[in-house]
Amino acid sequence: MNRHYLRKSLNNAKDLRSNQTDCENILWNNIRAKRLNNIKFRRQVPIGKYIVDFINLQTKLIIELDGSQHIEEKNIEYDNIRKNFLNKNGYTIIRFFNNEIIENLDNVLNVIVEEYEKLVTK
Repeated sequence: MNRHYLRKSLNNAKDLRSNQTDCENILWNNIRAKRLNNIKFRRQVPIGKYIVDFINLQTKLIIELDGSQHIEEKNIEYDNIRKNFLNKNGYTIIRFFNNEIIENLDNVLNVIVEEYEKLVTK
C-alpha cells in the first residue's frame, strides 16, 4: 500500500517510536506482534503529512491516543482537518483519551476488536 508520505514525516515517525508516551507503550504492548486477536498493527506510521499512532493496514483502521491538549480549541481544529484528510483517503479512526488506557484498558481493546471486525466484514 502506498501511503505517500514526506521524508520529514518518516523521520518524525522514527523519533516518535523511540519516545512513546506511557499510554502508547501500554497499548502497544497489548496490540503488538498480533497479540490482540491476531490483528497486525504498526505504530507511528506516516500518511501524507500526518503521523498516526497505530494502524492496521489491511482494514485502514487507525487508533489515536489523545492527551488533554486535544481538548484545546486550536488542537480541535487541527484534529478535524487531519481527520477529514484521513477519512477522505479511506481510513477509519478511533480515538481514546489517555485516561481510558489507564482506567479501562479492557474496554479499549474490546472496542478495537469490534471496529476491526466491522471493517473486515465490509
